[in-house]
Amino acid sequence: MTDRGELGAPSLPPAMPEVAGRVFAADRLPLVERYAAWLADAGVVRGLIGPREVPRLWDRHILNCAVLATALPETGTVADIGSGAGLPGLVVAITNPSLQVTLIEPLLRRTTFLSEVVEDLGLSNVEVVRGRADALHGQRRFDAVTSRAVAPLGRLLEWSMPLVAPSGALVAMKGSSVGDEIEEAAPTLRRLGCARPEVSELGAGLLDSTTVCLRVAWADPAKVSLASARRPAGSAKKMRKQRDRRREA
Repeated sequence: MTDRGELGAPSLPPAMPEVAGRVFAADRLPLVERYAAWLADAGVVRGLIGPREVPRLWDRHILNCAVLATALPETGTVADIGSGAGLPGLVVAITNPSLQVTLIEPLLRRTTFLSEVVEDLGLSNVEVVRGRADALHGQRRFDAVTSRAVAPLGRLLEWSMPLVAPSGALVAMKGSSVGDEIEEAAPTLRRLGCARPEVSELGAGLLDSTTVCLRVAWADPAKVSLASARRPAGSAKKMRKQRDRRREA
């Protein structure tokens, strides 16, 4: 598991807290405990998480991501964009094996880490895809698209909504400024045809700090189709410039 000589020094993960037994099913506890060991060891060595995050792996990262599963469908497909070290997508996949989870991440060292963890944990419900979210626009739709600290809402909508199925939703982890983000993203919400965003707090009465969950669905699901997936604003112009440069060359 350890890959020394790269970016950091491995650490021992903190002991699994008692509350984990109320968040995860008993048969999932060994898997999530091993994942915590991966984060504290190879995750630190390869620079996916900072060493100062190790003491708070459970409360700030793993458990806060695990409760997001309560806002997702019980079965179906989930895409986690900008998956990084697997937060929240890998935790969601461990929490609910009935979900088929696709981890989308553009950086090779991160997808390598994710693939190694998936293989080690034997997670048959996880697919790792190296690439940007917009590379899948027009190709696939998911019942839910998740993310954590990836981008401000306006940009996140551009990346995520083209991947959301007609009856699905963007279900993202956000911070305390989510209200401001919704206000700033109002033009994008209208242009993409999104319904009014819903904000909820997950894990209240269970965790020391709750998870702020933002849910955005389609205003009119009947108008959504795979062919109607839109690229992020400005991408068409960028593609034209690239095509013109190739012609000039």
